[in-house]
Amino acid sequence: MPSQDRRMPGQSDASVFRIPPYHYLHVLDQTTNVTRLETGPQTFVRKDNEVVLLSPERMVTVPPRHYCVVLNPVLRDENNQVLIDNLGQVRLQHAEDEVRLQQEPFPLYPGEELKVKVTLLAVVSALAALRLNVTRDFTDENNQERKAGDQLLFEGPGTYVPRKEVEVVGQHKAIVIKPNTAIKLRATRETVDRNGKNRVAGEEWMLKKNGAYLPGVYEEVVESCTATFLTDKVAVHVTATQSFTDETGKQRKSGEEYLITVNEMETFIPDVFEQVVGKVNITTLTNRQYCIIVNPIGENGKPQLGAKKLIKGEKSFFLQPGELLENGIQDVFILGDNEGVVLRAQEAFKDQFVTPPVDRQPGDKWMLKGPMEYIPPVEVEVVSKRRAIPLHDNEG
Repeated sequence: MPSQDRRMPGQSDASVFRIPPYHYLHVLDQTTNVTRLETGPQTFVRKDNEVVLLSPERMVTVPPRHYCVVLNPVLRDENNQVLIDNLGQVRLQHAEDEVRLQQEPFPLYPGEELKVKVTLLAVVSALAALRLNVTRDFTDENNQERKAGDQLLFEGPGTYVPRKEVEVVGQHKAIVIKPNTAIKLRATRETVDRNGKNRVAGEEWMLKKNGAYLPGVYEEVVESCTATFLTDKVAVHVTATQSFTDETGKQRKSGEEYLITVNEMETFIPDVFEQVVGKVNITTLTNRQYCIIVNPIGENGKPQLGAKKLIKGEKSFFLQPGELLENGIQDVFILGDNEGVVLRAQEAFKDQFVTPPVDRQPGDKWMLKGPMEYIPPVEVEVVSKRRAIPLHDNEG
């Protein structure tokens, strides 16, 4: 018989088995085909119609802070007594698992198997957690129903006691948010974050509070951001990817571009709806320089497309998004006694530089003679700079 193949070598014909304390063996009654359990200490005498399937084995001992998993556990009544069917064999919970913790040494009944050997319980440290996946529906200790497919976090510090309804799929550690840093989080499904705010699947948000943060079970870290330090010489060019209200309380429209300067904040971490285009250095003019800005920002905060604005030194400023410098930073025209400049009007304006003021029309040309300092307005184009030609009395 196949069952007889499990006899220990040299004991196939033995009739007397001495079972020490905390040991057990399995005996098959060949008349009824029922296997029973015999535990020690005792001296077992085998009958002619019986076969010892399992020689004396040591009982399973689960020490403190350990556990084991038994497959096909026996059924017990309210008094913790093993249930026997009408054929005299123990009743099993087939294909079930049972987690057993510290207890008195126990034998394995016929049909029971040790699925997971005696193993040390997992200790979860502070600022760490185990990710658990629910494999079957159950109600937890807080009387909360859990559905198959749900995921849970067992947060430390603590000792995790396994359950047959869940499995450990991973381990997480808290992220330490240092000063001038932040993390961007994304919800993988509808959830409530640690601040009690409802989040929908795919929603992203920034977390800038310093300290350790353990992402929730349905939260994932998208990236870690480092702040940009702003000074009186450096600003940040930012684009809004979606309409929102920024940290300063300003309403930003989708696609809007703006500058963040040191006057607003010392360090800048882009919001989830902000995208940094780049850094902008300050533009500085001396008292002998000027520049012309194309598409300047108006009083309403919008770029005046096609317009021009003259900036005279001494001055420092940041170019706003959309603004350009025409011909860069230019030097003031300094004319000596024998020098002059030829000018042409590009559009109609009233020339206040001369006395009395003159109305200029597009295309008008005139010359200014030194000595003087001259900064052409935006309506004027400098055609050329000329120098006087000295002539002798007999020359012309």
